[in-house]
Amino acid sequence: MSPETLAQVSNYAVASATVVIALAFLAHMAEWGFARKVDQPVEEEATVTVGAGAPAARQSTAAADDDAPSRPDLLSSVGVSLTGLGTVLLLVGFVVRGFAADRVPWGNMYEFGIGGAAFALVVYLVLVRVQAIQWLGGIVTGFALVVLGMAMSTYVPAGPLVPALHSYWLVIHVAAVMLAGAFFLVGAASSLLFLIRHRAEERGTVGGLLSRFPHSAVMDQIAYRTNAVAFPLWTFGALIAGSIWAHYAWGRYWGWDPKEVWAFITWVVYAGYLHARATRGWKGRRAAIIALVGFLTFLFSYYGVNLFGSGLHSYAT
Repeated sequence: MSPETLAQVSNYAVASATVVIALAFLAHMAEWGFARKVDQPVEEEATVTVGAGAPAARQSTAAADDDAPSRPDLLSSVGVSLTGLGTVLLLVGFVVRGFAADRVPWGNMYEFGIGGAAFALVVYLVLVRVQAIQWLGGIVTGFALVVLGMAMSTYVPAGPLVPALHSYWLVIHVAAVMLAGAFFLVGAASSLLFLIRHRAEERGTVGGLLSRFPHSAVMDQIAYRTNAVAFPLWTFGALIAGSIWAHYAWGRYWGWDPKEVWAFITWVVYAGYLHARATRGWKGRRAAIIALVGFLTFLFSYYGVNLFGSGLHSYAT
């Protein structure tokens, strides 16, 4: 196929992936909507009634209800399945875009966007299998939709790289940064839900939707572990590989370019987060707030600088 045909196939795949991921997001929103109607104390009262000598027919009905998946559970499964399908389509679009341009497919903001969304969804789906974090599906798919929307708003036709990008360090640098960003996203989403659930636990109002989320201590631990994985990836990708690439491209390792400054700010915030947890024993609310601040600096480093700033990285817009 010609490069033009491959580019068209990539566009169709990305557009199809966006539609499927939107459906996954709606499935998770419906899951949350139905879960809000569930009153946890009523469920417990019903269980006590059944165990206290309810009629046999009623007991068998309750047992059947316990065995059958609830509507929120079914919607969650649908959401995860649609997310998997959308991720496959997005990866197809991402890879075919590379064939169309005859290079690695991350040379501009459009490609950064579809690549970043694909990395985030792949990491999420892997962690669903490992850590059962499907309760983050609504946030992850919603974030992916926003990123894809921003990417499409900066669409440019497939073409060659500018001379500064002709280096294998580009592949290493951007891949590590995207992977780190995917883990940062999971950590930030866990921290956000931790704050909501932890406040409800303190007030004794956990029920309905919040009862579908794990205990706040579990979310706090997931946030810590994912950020602990992301931090060395960011250190290597943004600061080490990025500096080596800058040396080959511009003749210096570090020049306080806006992109470099914000990458360093992100590193400092997450370094403070991990240091506070390891040496000061910071957990819970304070740690979650720092993690969310770190993710905001990451977003500005990844997108904001390119959209609103200037400097040597301006070719990537």
